[in-house]
Amino acid sequence: IKSYSVIEKTTIMSGVQIGPFARLRPDSSILEGSKIGNFVEVKKSTIGKNSKASHLSYIGDAEIGSGVNIGAGVITCNYDGAEKHKTVIGDGCFIGSGSQLIAPVKIGAGSYVGAGSTIVKDVPADSLAVSRAVQENIPGWVSKRVEKKAEAKDKRITDKKGEI
Repeated sequence: IKSYSVIEKTTIMSGVQIGPFARLRPDSSILEGSKIGNFVEVKKSTIGKNSKASHLSYIGDAEIGSGVNIGAGVITCNYDGAEKHKTVIGDGCFIGSGSQLIAPVKIGAGSYVGAGSTIVKDVPADSLAVSRAVQENIPGWVSKRVEKKAEAKDKRITDKKGEI
């Protein structure tokens, strides 16, 4: 257990690495050989054997299988504004960096989630789930915005001069 980690009512098995700066909240279990890295928060969740969440993630109300890799910035979105819901990630899964798993959702054993995906439906075992909006580049957008802001500012100044 490394410096500046906060651990509350959590079961930690042997061979586990925690921190630095990890937060383990009540009703969590970290099973043998797992790693909870820097700035990872775990709440009311089980992290399976030899699984890892190494950087900047939130794992809440989740059941994580064995041998799972949770990439940097992954969030289990467990609260819908009224109730908490569970995320289940099967054994051997890989969850790409920057992904959001919108509970309730299940990721089947051996599946991969592509980086930056927002997963809202269950993923069958042995599958790749990728969810992204199509990128759109709008040439000239910034210069047009700057021009409009300058015009609006000039108008405000002119209007104020007229009030005097």
